[in-house]
Amino acid sequence: MNEVRILWVDDEVDLLKSHVLFLRGKGYDVDTCNNGADAIEMVRTTPYDLIILDEMMPGMTGLETLPLIKEQRPTTPVIMVTKSEEESIMDKAIGSKIADYIIKPVNPNQVLLSIKKNVHSQQLVTERNTADYRAEFGRISSSLADARDFGEWCAIYKKLVNWEIELTDSTDDSIREILSYQENEADNEFGKFVKRNYLDWINRRDSSTPVMSHTLLRTRVFPIVEEHEKTTLLVIDNFRYDQWRSINSLLHGYYDVESEDFYCSILPTATQYARNALFAGLMPLAIDKIMPDRWLNDNEEGGKNKYEEEFLMRQLQSSGKRWRTTFDKLIRPEAGRRLIENIQHVYDADFSVIVYNFLDILSHARTETEIIRELTEDEAAFRSLTRSWFEHSDLYTILKMLSERRHTVIITSDHGTIRVDNPIKIIGDRETSPNLRYKTGRNLNYNPKEVFEITRPEEAQLPQSNLTSTYVFATGHDFFSYPNNANKYIRYYKNTFQHGGISMEEMMVPFIVLRPKG
Repeated sequence: MNEVRILWVDDEVDLLKSHVLFLRGKGYDVDTCNNGADAIEMVRTTPYDLIILDEMMPGMTGLETLPLIKEQRPTTPVIMVTKSEEESIMDKAIGSKIADYIIKPVNPNQVLLSIKKNVHSQQLVTERNTADYRAEFGRISSSLADARDFGEWCAIYKKLVNWEIELTDSTDDSIREILSYQENEADNEFGKFVKRNYLDWINRRDSSTPVMSHTLLRTRVFPIVEEHEKTTLLVIDNFRYDQWRSINSLLHGYYDVESEDFYCSILPTATQYARNALFAGLMPLAIDKIMPDRWLNDNEEGGKNKYEEEFLMRQLQSSGKRWRTTFDKLIRPEAGRRLIENIQHVYDADFSVIVYNFLDILSHARTETEIIRELTEDEAAFRSLTRSWFEHSDLYTILKMLSERRHTVIITSDHGTIRVDNPIKIIGDRETSPNLRYKTGRNLNYNPKEVFEITRPEEAQLPQSNLTSTYVFATGHDFFSYPNNANKYIRYYKNTFQHGGISMEEMMVPFIVLRPKG
């Protein structure tokens, strides 16, 4: 433990010698004084880690001394000691931003506990979390080998995200490195699991097949709409489970979490494929066959997600649903403000859908803008920025308004995103798709051991731009790099957030059902 300097201010400080000796015996460096004026001068010249301040002193009282101390050392925690339990005194002290208060007569262990809470809390939390994670490390490692279905993999992912959040502020760098290693190991094993099972999920549905993009509305969303008078489906592009964890506390005053689950995004985990499949209730190959004028392949010019509302209405009609339905797609900030101003059509609908694209924009901005890179240098920083955005967003306002109108809200996404750091080589012609996590085209040259390859796209119910087109997917934290100008390309894209490939972060899409409070 680094030496901690404490100032104890009390007009009867001579009667507290035994307490001071007790603290010094515990390794603390304790200074004392008996009046507010001396305390202010000592605080001005010495950077104390904590101050213990008597509330009832002759002359300048503790409550009068406190703001003058805060002027000098605004972040130093102050423990107020008082003889009185009057509520008005407590309110004044707490309103002055004290860290804690103690009622006289003072017990040495009570003082020690308050010091630990206010000075060593981060260290104690780190030590406890480190010990707890080390104990669970082996159990998680064993579960990687034992996981047999998508649900078991989701449980593993949830545990890893929980630990990532718990250890975010840990001062133990080594334990975060161990967690990062285990997360990489989990993503590698999950990639193998997907390679073994994906084509079966698509073509031979049984009890082990997860709910996927093209089955989500029919199996998960429509039953919820049937049960509730008003339901809003919120699809946030690129939204991951850890980002849900970063914002869910902001919604506690407005919603209860009815359920927290996952579904599986189809491949490629890209908006063009996954979101169109979600709203159409069809795999991409079926969309291309049934509505060829509504599907554009990667190498074709034009918007790839222009018909989501039409796809949704078609799926509702084919499922026999006659709900009053609205569809709003918010891409630019002014769209959110317009929806707030014209929210009545959402209130009036039985089933309303809102697509919100901000996180996708933020991911691309992180790639292209240096300042956003600095603000989101890792997952923890990205979560923090997500929370800050959400807290001040039109979307937060919309959700509060929907809570007041008793709307059940489903929050989900079309796919997640992963921070990539390992380039793998691929060669293709100019018709090859540009995505960093998957490629489709003809005459692709790559190492088959490094990717998941689909040489016959129809087996994965994916369309082909020509007869010899194949699809290849990056796994883990890999991303595709061309040999030409490779170093510049790698420097530009390394440690950016991408999607389209195979990872827990991209394929395990959160599915949250919120019930309005009250």
